[in-house]
Amino acid sequence: MAESGTETTPPAIKRDRTHYLYIAVIVAVLLGIAVGFIWPDFAKELKPIGTGFVNLIKMMISPIIFCTIVLGVGSVRKAAKIGKVGGLALGYFVVMSMVALAIGLIVGNILHPGSGMHLTEATKEVGHVAAKDAAEGPVDFILGVIPTTLVSAFTEGEVLQTLLVALLVGFALQAMGRSGRPVLRGIEHIQKLVFRVLGMIMWAAPLGAFGAMAAVIGETGVDALKALATIMIGFYVTCALFVGIVLAAILRLATGFNIFSLLKYLGREFLLILSTSSSESALPRLIAKMEHLGVSRPVVGITVPTGYSFNLDGTMIYLTMASLFIADAMDQPMSVGQQIGLLLFMMIASKGAAGVSGSGIAVLASGLQSHKPALVDGVGLIIGIDRFMSEARALTNFAGNAVATLLIGHWTGEVDRDRVERVLAGQLPFDERTLLDTSADDTDDTDDTELPTPRGGETKEPVGA
Repeated sequence: MAESGTETTPPAIKRDRTHYLYIAVIVAVLLGIAVGFIWPDFAKELKPIGTGFVNLIKMMISPIIFCTIVLGVGSVRKAAKIGKVGGLALGYFVVMSMVALAIGLIVGNILHPGSGMHLTEATKEVGHVAAKDAAEGPVDFILGVIPTTLVSAFTEGEVLQTLLVALLVGFALQAMGRSGRPVLRGIEHIQKLVFRVLGMIMWAAPLGAFGAMAAVIGETGVDALKALATIMIGFYVTCALFVGIVLAAILRLATGFNIFSLLKYLGREFLLILSTSSSESALPRLIAKMEHLGVSRPVVGITVPTGYSFNLDGTMIYLTMASLFIADAMDQPMSVGQQIGLLLFMMIASKGAAGVSGSGIAVLASGLQSHKPALVDGVGLIIGIDRFMSEARALTNFAGNAVATLLIGHWTGEVDRDRVERVLAGQLPFDERTLLDTSADDTDDTDDTELPTPRGGETKEPVGA
Protein backbone atom coordinates (compact mmCIF):
# COMPACT_ATOMS: atom_id res chain seq x y z
CA MET A 1 0.00 0.00 0.00
CA ALA A 2 1.36 3.41 -0.92
CA GLU A 3 2.38 5.70 1.86
CA SER A 4 0.01 8.47 2.87
CA GLY A 5 0.64 11.66 1.00
CA THR A 6 2.51 10.06 -1.92
CA GLU A 7 -0.56 9.51 -4.06
CA THR A 8 -1.88 12.35 -6.15
CA THR A 9 -5.53 12.55 -7.04
CA PRO A 10 -6.05 13.32 -10.73
CA PRO A 11 -7.81 16.63 -11.27
CA ALA A 12 -11.52 16.34 -11.76
CA ILE A 13 -12.63 16.86 -15.34
CA LYS A 14 -15.00 19.79 -15.56
CA ARG A 15 -18.23 18.87 -17.26
CA ASP A 16 -19.36 21.07 -20.11
CA ARG A 17 -22.61 22.44 -18.76
CA THR A 18 -23.29 24.24 -22.03
CA HIS A 19 -24.17 20.84 -23.46
CA TYR A 20 -27.43 21.10 -21.54
CA LEU A 21 -27.86 24.68 -22.70
CA TYR A 22 -28.07 23.66 -26.35
CA ILE A 23 -30.35 20.73 -25.56
CA ALA A 24 -32.59 23.36 -23.94
CA VAL A 25 -32.39 25.43 -27.15
CA ILE A 26 -33.64 22.47 -29.20
CA VAL A 27 -36.50 21.89 -26.76
CA ALA A 28 -37.33 25.61 -26.83
CA VAL A 29 -37.49 25.61 -30.63
CA LEU A 30 -39.89 22.65 -30.64
CA LEU A 31 -42.06 24.32 -27.99
CA GLY A 32 -42.03 27.55 -30.00
CA ILE A 33 -43.23 25.71 -33.11
CA ALA A 34 -46.01 24.05 -31.12
CA VAL A 35 -47.16 27.33 -29.55
CA GLY A 36 -47.06 29.04 -32.95
CA PHE A 37 -49.38 26.48 -34.48
CA ILE A 38 -51.74 26.06 -31.50
CA TRP A 39 -52.01 29.68 -30.31
CA PRO A 40 -50.86 31.86 -33.24
CA ASP A 41 -52.22 35.13 -31.82
CA PHE A 42 -50.44 34.60 -28.51
CA ALA A 43 -47.29 33.50 -30.33
CA LYS A 44 -47.09 36.79 -32.23
CA GLU A 45 -46.87 38.62 -28.91
CA LEU A 46 -43.72 36.67 -28.05
CA LYS A 47 -41.69 38.29 -30.82
CA PRO A 48 -40.02 40.86 -28.49
CA ILE A 49 -38.43 37.99 -26.54
CA GLY A 50 -36.57 36.73 -29.58
CA THR A 51 -35.75 40.26 -30.71
CA GLY A 52 -34.38 41.10 -27.28
CA PHE A 53 -32.02 38.13 -27.24
CA VAL A 54 -30.68 38.91 -30.73
CA ASN A 55 -30.17 42.53 -29.68
CA LEU A 56 -28.15 41.36 -26.67
CA ILE A 57 -25.86 39.45 -29.02
CA LYS A 58 -25.63 42.36 -31.46
CA MET A 59 -24.46 44.75 -28.75
CA MET A 60 -21.38 42.53 -28.32
CA ILE A 61 -20.43 42.41 -32.01
CA SER A 62 -18.69 45.79 -32.31
CA PRO A 63 -16.40 45.42 -29.26
CA ILE A 64 -15.49 41.86 -30.25
CA ILE A 65 -14.63 42.85 -33.82
CA PHE A 66 -12.66 45.86 -32.56
CA CYS A 67 -10.59 43.84 -30.08
CA THR A 68 -9.94 40.99 -32.51
CA ILE A 69 -8.78 43.22 -35.37
CA VAL A 70 -6.70 45.58 -33.21
CA LEU A 71 -4.89 42.65 -31.57
CA GLY A 72 -4.39 40.94 -34.91
CA VAL A 73 -3.18 43.97 -36.88
CA GLY A 74 -1.19 45.46 -34.00
CA SER A 75 0.84 42.28 -33.51
CA VAL A 76 1.84 41.83 -37.17
CA ARG A 77 5.16 43.34 -38.19
CA LYS A 78 4.39 44.21 -41.82
CA ALA A 79 1.24 46.11 -42.80
CA ALA A 80 1.45 44.60 -46.30
CA LYS A 81 0.35 41.25 -44.85
CA ILE A 82 -3.00 42.76 -43.81
CA GLY A 83 -3.47 44.18 -47.30
CA LYS A 84 -2.77 40.76 -48.78
CA VAL A 85 -5.38 39.14 -46.56
CA GLY A 86 -7.99 41.79 -47.41
CA GLY A 87 -7.28 41.63 -51.15
CA LEU A 88 -7.52 37.85 -51.26
CA ALA A 89 -10.72 37.91 -49.21
CA LEU A 90 -12.48 40.47 -51.42
CA GLY A 91 -11.41 38.68 -54.61
CA TYR A 92 -12.71 35.38 -53.28
CA PHE A 93 -15.98 36.97 -52.17
CA VAL A 94 -16.67 38.37 -55.65
CA VAL A 95 -15.98 35.05 -57.35
CA MET A 96 -18.18 33.08 -54.95
CA SER A 97 -21.00 35.62 -55.29
CA MET A 98 -20.93 35.04 -59.05
CA VAL A 99 -20.98 31.27 -58.56
CA ALA A 100 -23.95 31.51 -56.16
CA LEU A 101 -25.84 33.76 -58.60
CA ALA A 102 -25.26 31.30 -61.42
CA ILE A 103 -26.47 28.35 -59.35
CA GLY A 104 -29.62 30.18 -58.28
CA LEU A 105 -30.24 31.19 -61.90
CA ILE A 106 -29.99 27.62 -63.14
CA VAL A 107 -32.25 26.17 -60.44
CA GLY A 108 -34.82 28.97 -60.79
CA ASN A 109 -35.10 28.41 -64.53
CA ILE A 110 -35.52 24.67 -64.00
CA LEU A 111 -38.14 24.81 -61.23
CA HIS A 112 -40.33 27.75 -62.38
CA PRO A 113 -41.86 27.82 -58.87
CA GLY A 114 -44.08 30.89 -59.31
CA SER A 115 -46.75 29.38 -61.54
CA GLY A 116 -50.29 29.65 -60.23
CA MET A 117 -49.81 32.48 -57.73
CA HIS A 118 -52.24 35.40 -57.54
CA LEU A 119 -51.81 39.04 -56.56
CA THR A 120 -54.01 41.14 -54.29
CA GLU A 121 -53.93 44.91 -53.77
CA ALA A 122 -52.42 44.43 -50.31
CA THR A 123 -49.72 42.23 -51.77
CA LYS A 124 -48.77 44.86 -54.34
CA GLU A 125 -48.21 47.51 -51.68
CA VAL A 126 -45.66 45.42 -49.78
CA GLY A 127 -43.12 45.51 -52.60
CA HIS A 128 -43.15 49.28 -52.95
CA VAL A 129 -42.70 49.74 -49.20
CA ALA A 130 -39.75 47.32 -49.18
CA ALA A 131 -38.05 49.11 -52.08
CA LYS A 132 -37.86 52.31 -50.03
CA ASP A 133 -35.85 50.51 -47.33
CA ALA A 134 -32.99 49.57 -49.65
CA ALA A 135 -29.66 51.37 -49.85
CA GLU A 136 -29.67 54.36 -52.19
CA GLY A 137 -26.45 53.62 -54.09
CA PRO A 138 -22.71 52.87 -53.99
CA VAL A 139 -21.74 56.43 -52.99
CA ASP A 140 -24.04 56.35 -49.98
CA PHE A 141 -22.66 52.93 -49.10
CA ILE A 142 -19.04 54.15 -49.15
CA LEU A 143 -19.85 57.26 -47.13
CA GLY A 144 -21.79 55.09 -44.71
CA VAL A 145 -18.63 53.15 -43.87
CA ILE A 146 -17.18 56.32 -42.30
CA PRO A 147 -18.55 56.81 -38.76
CA THR A 148 -19.65 60.20 -37.47
CA THR A 149 -17.11 60.03 -34.65
CA LEU A 150 -14.41 57.58 -33.61
CA VAL A 151 -16.74 55.96 -31.07
CA SER A 152 -20.07 56.20 -32.92
CA ALA A 153 -19.29 52.95 -34.77
CA PHE A 154 -19.69 51.17 -31.43
CA THR A 155 -22.90 52.93 -30.44
CA GLU A 156 -24.58 52.50 -33.84
CA GLY A 157 -23.60 48.85 -34.26
CA GLU A 158 -22.31 49.21 -37.84
CA VAL A 159 -19.97 46.31 -38.65
CA LEU A 160 -18.08 48.01 -41.49
CA GLN A 161 -17.65 51.23 -39.48
CA THR A 162 -16.22 49.20 -36.60
CA LEU A 163 -13.94 47.40 -39.06
CA LEU A 164 -12.58 50.73 -40.36
CA VAL A 165 -11.94 52.17 -36.89
CA ALA A 166 -10.29 48.93 -35.72
CA LEU A 167 -7.98 48.87 -38.74
CA LEU A 168 -6.94 52.48 -38.15
CA VAL A 169 -6.25 51.84 -34.46
CA GLY A 170 -4.42 48.60 -35.24
CA PHE A 171 -2.13 50.24 -37.81
CA ALA A 172 -1.52 53.16 -35.43
CA LEU A 173 -0.45 50.80 -32.64
CA GLN A 174 1.71 48.93 -35.12
CA ALA A 175 3.47 52.20 -36.03
CA MET A 176 3.95 53.09 -32.34
CA GLY A 177 6.21 50.07 -31.84
CA ARG A 178 7.14 49.21 -28.27
CA SER A 179 5.19 52.14 -26.80
CA GLY A 180 1.97 50.60 -28.13
CA ARG A 181 2.45 47.26 -26.38
CA PRO A 182 0.77 48.23 -23.08
CA VAL A 183 -2.30 49.34 -25.06
CA LEU A 184 -2.38 46.01 -26.87
CA ARG A 185 -2.14 44.16 -23.56
CA GLY A 186 -5.01 46.23 -22.19
CA ILE A 187 -7.16 45.48 -25.25
CA GLU A 188 -6.37 41.78 -24.80
CA HIS A 189 -7.81 41.91 -21.28
CA ILE A 190 -10.86 43.80 -22.57
CA GLN A 191 -11.38 41.07 -25.15
CA LYS A 192 -11.43 38.45 -22.40
CA LEU A 193 -14.02 40.49 -20.53
CA VAL A 194 -16.21 40.94 -23.60
CA PHE A 195 -16.19 37.24 -24.43
CA ARG A 196 -17.00 36.40 -20.81
CA VAL A 197 -20.04 38.69 -20.98
CA LEU A 198 -21.06 37.01 -24.25
CA GLY A 199 -20.83 33.64 -22.54
CA MET A 200 -23.24 34.88 -19.87
CA ILE A 201 -25.69 36.19 -22.48
CA MET A 202 -25.72 32.80 -24.22
CA TRP A 203 -27.58 31.30 -21.25
CA ALA A 204 -30.62 33.26 -22.41
CA ALA A 205 -30.54 31.43 -25.78
CA PRO A 206 -33.40 28.98 -25.01
CA LEU A 207 -35.74 31.84 -24.09
CA GLY A 208 -34.76 33.81 -27.19
CA ALA A 209 -35.16 30.77 -29.43
CA PHE A 210 -38.62 30.05 -28.03
CA GLY A 211 -39.86 33.60 -28.60
CA ALA A 212 -38.38 33.92 -32.09
CA MET A 213 -39.66 30.58 -33.37
CA ALA A 214 -43.15 30.96 -31.87
CA ALA A 215 -43.51 34.42 -33.47
CA VAL A 216 -42.38 33.21 -36.90
CA ILE A 217 -44.82 30.28 -36.91
CA GLY A 218 -47.64 32.42 -35.52
CA GLU A 219 -47.17 35.12 -38.16
CA THR A 220 -46.70 32.77 -41.11
CA GLY A 221 -49.22 30.04 -40.54
CA VAL A 222 -49.47 26.65 -42.21
CA ASP A 223 -51.48 27.91 -45.21
CA ALA A 224 -48.68 30.19 -46.41
CA LEU A 225 -46.17 27.38 -45.96
CA LYS A 226 -48.24 25.05 -48.15
CA ALA A 227 -48.82 27.64 -50.86
CA LEU A 228 -45.16 28.58 -51.15
CA ALA A 229 -43.67 25.17 -50.42
CA THR A 230 -42.16 24.78 -53.88
CA ILE A 231 -39.84 27.76 -53.79
CA MET A 232 -39.09 27.31 -50.09
CA ILE A 233 -38.08 23.65 -50.44
CA GLY A 234 -36.26 24.36 -53.69
CA PHE A 235 -34.31 27.15 -52.03
CA TYR A 236 -33.33 25.02 -49.03
CA VAL A 237 -32.22 22.16 -51.29
CA THR A 238 -30.22 24.54 -53.49
CA CYS A 239 -28.46 26.05 -50.46
CA ALA A 240 -27.69 22.57 -49.09
CA LEU A 241 -26.22 21.48 -52.44
CA PHE A 242 -24.17 24.68 -52.66
CA VAL A 243 -22.63 24.04 -49.25
CA GLY A 244 -22.34 20.26 -49.56
CA ILE A 245 -20.94 20.20 -53.10
CA VAL A 246 -19.50 23.57 -54.17
CA LEU A 247 -18.01 24.77 -50.89
CA ALA A 248 -17.04 21.22 -49.91
CA ALA A 249 -15.15 20.71 -53.17
CA ILE A 250 -13.34 24.05 -52.91
CA LEU A 251 -12.29 23.40 -49.31
CA ARG A 252 -11.15 19.85 -50.03
CA LEU A 253 -9.18 20.74 -53.17
CA ALA A 254 -7.58 23.86 -51.67
CA THR A 255 -6.80 22.69 -48.13
CA GLY A 256 -7.57 18.97 -47.87
CA PHE A 257 -9.99 19.53 -44.98
CA ASN A 258 -13.46 17.98 -44.82
CA ILE A 259 -16.29 20.52 -44.76
CA PHE A 260 -18.57 18.22 -42.79
CA SER A 261 -16.04 18.07 -39.95
CA LEU A 262 -15.98 21.88 -40.01
CA LEU A 263 -19.79 22.09 -40.00
CA LYS A 264 -19.93 19.64 -37.09
CA TYR A 265 -17.44 21.80 -35.18
CA LEU A 266 -19.75 24.80 -35.77
CA GLY A 267 -22.93 22.86 -34.98
CA ARG A 268 -23.97 24.99 -32.01
CA GLU A 269 -23.64 28.15 -34.06
CA PHE A 270 -25.89 26.70 -36.78
CA LEU A 271 -28.46 25.81 -34.12
CA LEU A 272 -28.31 29.36 -32.78
CA ILE A 273 -28.86 30.81 -36.27
CA LEU A 274 -31.71 28.41 -36.99
CA SER A 275 -33.49 29.31 -33.77
CA THR A 276 -33.09 33.09 -34.06
CA SER A 277 -33.20 33.54 -37.88
CA SER A 278 -30.17 35.81 -37.52
CA SER A 279 -26.62 35.08 -38.68
CA GLU A 280 -25.40 38.02 -36.59
CA SER A 281 -26.25 36.07 -33.44
CA ALA A 282 -23.39 33.69 -34.27
CA LEU A 283 -20.81 36.22 -35.55
CA PRO A 284 -18.96 36.66 -32.23
CA ARG A 285 -18.80 32.91 -31.71
CA LEU A 286 -17.51 32.38 -35.27
CA ILE A 287 -14.63 34.76 -34.56
CA ALA A 288 -13.75 32.91 -31.35
CA LYS A 289 -14.10 29.45 -32.88
CA MET A 290 -12.06 30.16 -36.00
CA GLU A 291 -9.23 31.50 -33.82
CA HIS A 292 -9.47 28.39 -31.65
CA LEU A 293 -9.45 26.25 -34.80
CA GLY A 294 -5.99 27.50 -35.70
CA VAL A 295 -6.50 30.48 -38.02
CA SER A 296 -4.45 33.53 -37.00
CA ARG A 297 -6.06 36.61 -35.50
CA PRO A 298 -5.33 38.94 -38.44
CA VAL A 299 -7.01 36.59 -40.92
CA VAL A 300 -10.04 35.99 -38.67
CA GLY A 301 -10.33 39.67 -37.78
CA ILE A 302 -10.32 40.79 -41.42
CA THR A 303 -12.16 37.93 -43.15
CA VAL A 304 -15.11 37.29 -40.82
CA PRO A 305 -16.45 40.87 -40.41
CA THR A 306 -15.82 41.68 -44.09
CA GLY A 307 -17.46 38.43 -45.13
CA TYR A 308 -20.61 39.30 -43.20
CA SER A 309 -21.03 42.27 -45.56
CA PHE A 310 -19.50 41.00 -48.80
CA ASN A 311 -19.67 37.20 -48.78
CA LEU A 312 -23.40 36.57 -48.94
CA ASP A 313 -23.72 33.30 -50.86
CA GLY A 314 -27.14 32.45 -49.47
CA THR A 315 -28.46 35.92 -50.23
CA MET A 316 -27.24 35.67 -53.83
CA ILE A 317 -29.09 32.38 -54.34
CA TYR A 318 -32.19 33.89 -52.71
CA LEU A 319 -32.17 36.95 -54.98
CA THR A 320 -31.95 34.86 -58.14
CA MET A 321 -34.64 32.36 -57.21
CA ALA A 322 -36.98 35.01 -55.75
CA SER A 323 -36.68 37.20 -58.87
CA LEU A 324 -37.53 34.31 -61.18
CA PHE A 325 -40.35 33.21 -58.86
CA ILE A 326 -41.96 36.65 -59.02
CA ALA A 327 -41.51 36.91 -62.80
CA ASP A 328 -43.20 33.54 -63.31
CA ALA A 329 -45.98 34.33 -60.83
CA MET A 330 -46.83 37.54 -62.71
CA ASP A 331 -46.56 35.92 -66.16
CA GLN A 332 -43.74 38.28 -67.10
CA PRO A 333 -40.78 35.96 -67.70
CA MET A 334 -37.40 37.61 -68.18
CA SER A 335 -34.91 36.83 -70.93
CA VAL A 336 -31.50 35.47 -69.95
CA GLY A 337 -29.96 38.88 -70.65
CA GLN A 338 -32.48 40.62 -68.39
CA GLN A 339 -31.89 38.04 -65.64
CA ILE A 340 -28.11 38.50 -65.72
CA GLY A 341 -28.31 42.31 -65.75
CA LEU A 342 -30.79 42.36 -62.87
CA LEU A 343 -28.80 39.97 -60.73
CA LEU A 344 -25.45 41.69 -61.28
CA PHE A 345 -27.09 44.88 -60.02
CA MET A 346 -28.47 43.02 -57.02
CA MET A 347 -25.03 41.59 -56.22
CA ILE A 348 -23.68 45.13 -55.88
CA ALA A 349 -26.76 46.48 -54.11
CA SER A 350 -26.73 43.68 -51.56
CA LYS A 351 -23.37 44.87 -50.23
CA GLY A 352 -24.87 48.23 -49.33
CA ALA A 353 -27.84 46.68 -47.55
CA ALA A 354 -25.78 44.30 -45.45
CA GLY A 355 -26.77 44.46 -41.80
CA VAL A 356 -30.15 46.06 -42.54
CA SER A 357 -33.09 44.18 -41.04
CA GLY A 358 -34.99 42.48 -43.86
CA SER A 359 -32.24 43.42 -46.30
CA GLY A 360 -33.03 40.48 -48.58
CA ILE A 361 -36.52 41.78 -49.32
CA ALA A 362 -35.26 45.38 -49.57
CA VAL A 363 -32.56 44.53 -52.13
CA LEU A 364 -34.96 42.32 -54.08
CA ALA A 365 -37.55 45.11 -54.27
CA SER A 366 -35.06 47.84 -55.19
CA GLY A 367 -33.45 45.69 -57.89
CA LEU A 368 -36.79 44.92 -59.50
CA GLN A 369 -37.82 48.56 -59.29
CA SER A 370 -34.66 49.65 -61.10
CA HIS A 371 -34.71 47.02 -63.86
CA LYS A 372 -38.30 45.88 -64.23
CA PRO A 373 -40.70 48.06 -62.16
CA ALA A 374 -43.76 46.00 -63.07
CA LEU A 375 -42.40 43.11 -61.00
CA VAL A 376 -42.18 45.10 -57.74
CA ASP A 377 -45.87 44.37 -57.17
CA GLY A 378 -44.99 40.69 -56.83
CA VAL A 379 -42.58 41.06 -53.91
CA GLY A 380 -45.50 40.69 -51.51
CA LEU A 381 -46.03 37.14 -52.77
CA ILE A 382 -42.86 35.99 -51.05
CA ILE A 383 -43.00 38.11 -47.89
CA GLY A 384 -45.01 35.48 -46.01
CA ILE A 385 -42.19 32.93 -46.02
CA ASP A 386 -39.25 35.34 -46.12
CA ARG A 387 -38.43 34.62 -42.47
CA PHE A 388 -38.10 30.91 -43.23
CA MET A 389 -35.99 31.65 -46.29
CA SER A 390 -33.90 34.08 -44.24
CA GLU A 391 -32.86 31.15 -42.06
CA ALA A 392 -31.50 29.29 -45.07
CA ARG A 393 -29.81 32.49 -46.26
CA ALA A 394 -28.19 32.98 -42.87
CA LEU A 395 -27.05 29.36 -42.54
CA THR A 396 -25.52 29.40 -46.03
CA ASN A 397 -23.85 32.78 -45.50
CA PHE A 398 -22.41 31.54 -42.21
CA ALA A 399 -21.05 28.33 -43.76
CA GLY A 400 -19.57 30.36 -46.62
CA ASN A 401 -17.76 32.70 -44.24
CA ALA A 402 -16.37 29.84 -42.15
CA VAL A 403 -14.99 28.18 -45.29
CA ALA A 404 -13.65 31.52 -46.57
CA THR A 405 -11.77 32.15 -43.31
CA LEU A 406 -10.07 28.76 -43.48
CA LEU A 407 -9.25 29.22 -47.17
CA ILE A 408 -7.79 32.71 -46.78
CA GLY A 409 -5.76 31.51 -43.80
CA HIS A 410 -4.43 28.60 -45.86
CA TRP A 411 -3.54 30.77 -48.86
CA THR A 412 -1.69 33.29 -46.68
CA GLY A 413 0.10 30.65 -44.61
CA GLU A 414 -1.72 31.76 -41.44
CA VAL A 415 -3.20 28.40 -40.40
CA ASP A 416 -1.79 25.87 -37.97
CA ARG A 417 -2.77 22.72 -39.89
CA ASP A 418 -1.88 20.36 -37.06
CA ARG A 419 -4.12 22.32 -34.69
CA VAL A 420 -6.99 22.35 -37.22
CA GLU A 421 -6.83 18.57 -37.52
CA ARG A 422 -6.75 18.11 -33.74
CA VAL A 423 -9.65 20.52 -33.16
CA LEU A 424 -11.83 18.98 -35.88
CA ALA A 425 -11.04 15.54 -34.44
CA GLY A 426 -12.31 16.69 -31.04
CA GLN A 427 -8.92 16.49 -29.31
CA LEU A 428 -8.88 20.22 -28.44
CA PRO A 429 -12.42 21.14 -27.34
CA PHE A 430 -13.56 24.75 -27.49
CA ASP A 431 -13.85 26.46 -24.09
CA GLU A 432 -17.52 27.45 -23.89
CA ARG A 433 -16.98 29.28 -20.59
CA THR A 434 -14.62 31.97 -21.84
CA LEU A 435 -14.96 31.55 -25.64
CA LEU A 436 -11.19 32.08 -25.71
CA ASP A 437 -8.09 29.92 -25.57
CA THR A 438 -6.54 31.36 -22.41
CA SER A 439 -4.33 28.40 -21.52
CA ALA A 440 -1.20 30.25 -22.59
CA ASP A 441 -1.82 33.56 -20.91
CA ASP A 442 -3.77 33.02 -17.72
CA THR A 443 -0.81 33.51 -15.41
CA ASP A 444 -0.57 36.69 -13.41
CA ASP A 445 3.17 37.14 -13.83
CA THR A 446 3.08 37.77 -17.58
CA ASP A 447 5.31 40.60 -18.75
CA ASP A 448 2.98 43.47 -19.57
CA THR A 449 5.17 44.54 -22.44
CA GLU A 450 4.81 41.25 -24.30
CA LEU A 451 2.76 41.39 -27.45
CA PRO A 452 -0.27 39.11 -27.79
CA THR A 453 0.56 36.15 -30.00
CA PRO A 454 -1.90 35.56 -32.85
CA ARG A 455 -3.29 32.05 -32.48
CA GLY A 456 -2.95 29.64 -35.35
CA GLY A 457 0.34 30.92 -36.75
CA GLU A 458 3.92 31.48 -35.88
CA THR A 459 4.93 34.04 -33.27
CA LYS A 460 5.29 37.40 -34.96
CA GLU A 461 8.44 39.45 -34.62
CA PRO A 462 7.79 42.35 -32.24
CA VAL A 463 7.18 45.72 -33.82
CA GLY A 464 10.30 47.84 -33.95
CA ALA A 465 12.57 45.00 -32.85
